[in-house]
Amino acid sequence: MLPPFIILLNMKKKIEIIMKRFTQSIIVLVGLSILIFALTRLMPGDPARLALGPRAPEWAVEQLRDEMYLNEPLYIQYKYWAKGALRGNLGISLVTRRPVAQDIKEFFPASLELALFTGIFVGIMGALMGSMSGWYNNTWIDNVIRVIAYIGVVTPPFVWAIFLILVFSYFLELLPTIGRLTAGIIVPPKITGLVTIDALFAGRLDVFFDALKHLILPVLSLSLGPLSQEARITRASVVANINKDFILNAKICGISERKIFFKYLLKPSLIPTISVLGLDFAGIFAFAFLVEKIFDWPGLSRYCMIALLKKDFSAIVGTILVLGIVFTVVNIVVDLIISFLDPRIDLERGR
Repeated sequence: MLPPFIILLNMKKKIEIIMKRFTQSIIVLVGLSILIFALTRLMPGDPARLALGPRAPEWAVEQLRDEMYLNEPLYIQYKYWAKGALRGNLGISLVTRRPVAQDIKEFFPASLELALFTGIFVGIMGALMGSMSGWYNNTWIDNVIRVIAYIGVVTPPFVWAIFLILVFSYFLELLPTIGRLTAGIIVPPKITGLVTIDALFAGRLDVFFDALKHLILPVLSLSLGPLSQEARITRASVVANINKDFILNAKICGISERKIFFKYLLKPSLIPTISVLGLDFAGIFAFAFLVEKIFDWPGLSRYCMIALLKKDFSAIVGTILVLGIVFTVVNIVVDLIISFLDPRIDLERGR
């Protein structure tokens, strides 16, 4: 065991590195906001005319342009937007006619709940399948898992969504396909915005299990691709580590295979898996729009896609900025988890 002062020095160093990462992330987010703001303003079409419709009088369109500062130079437009964003004002959505911050607050929890359950399922099943495949390398177990993984990787999530709906909803009639709750069920008081968690806080087990039933199909649709990828990465890592000196020494010392697998082999083998899992988790927020559309899931990804199609500039900038924050936070958390699994890894140098 390390002396207390060494532990404190290591903690201090890690805190300094995290603060440095946090500062760098803020700079990246500012750059992202400038880039997205500029790109949305370069998109063809007049947002004021799109918002009011083709029959609106020109004076009304011109008035809305003035209100949105569209007649000002680009840097002036960004200055007004940045001032509002620092106060939590991301502008007004031209589609919903509500503040973008309010829309994000409403739609983000649904995407977060979907991403959390998907990430948990992918992490557990991907690590389980990959570690079994690597441990039983070149056996029938390995071959079966590899075939399943290949099928999962090459099949898009929306194809899984349609297939699962046909099987479990249309033919077997076991699972619902629309929304987060069955119509008529009273939604529990909103605390976190995650229906499952709020239902547990309210002691409403009926709502909790109904919300779980609604999560199964979209979670499976989003999981099968990333799960297969995590399984393949975990398998490759297990196969690479299983013949290393520290594993061979453990076998020579007579340590049981179960202890070798869980104590010495699994932790280092999960490092690349967790790195990719973090990206997959963050990517669900950005790339789940088709699945959210199919299941009528009121999430942020679907909202962002509608904003893109409608050229809702304020909503586009606001949602992409939130997605950038999600990616940043997830990357920092993944770095911390990896440093815990292998303290030899230098967070600052990324190795």
